[in-house]
Amino acid sequence: MADTTGGDLADLDFASVSPEEFARLVKGLSAKEINEVMRGDFRARALSEIFSRMERQFRPERAGTLTALIRWKITGESEAVYETLIDAGTCTVREGRGETEPRVSLIMGDAEFLKLVSGNGSPVTMFMTRKLKVAGDVGLASGLTRLFDLPTP
Repeated sequence: MADTTGGDLADLDFASVSPEEFARLVKGLSAKEINEVMRGDFRARALSEIFSRMERQFRPERAGTLTALIRWKITGESEAVYETLIDAGTCTVREGRGETEPRVSLIMGDAEFLKLVSGNGSPVTMFMTRKLKVAGDVGLASGLTRLFDLPTP
């Protein structure tokens, strides 16, 4: 898939694509191409599917006794907010901002989010280049990716 385009991503049926296939598609795209397709209904469907998969890709044995609420703010044509609660070896995700103060908030654009969750982006590099902003427990944020099965593009 060397000639991947943003159109390939826009035509994607998320329900039928594996995390590895998604990672390969994202790997072939520039941030500009990702931002061009992450609009409207496609953006809502993409974010919804990615966050619903987090619960399935969670690795409870890696979380141990961790209890933490993580707030994700994905900026783009509008701000999308999701929260991930890790507690007692489970991971639950909900759309929107709850009343509870999160232990850490992660703020990033659409392209950075897709690169991060597809295993195509380094959270440390994104943080150092200010493409990923962290509010709260930076230590927790630095170890979040190990709690999930991320695809290998």
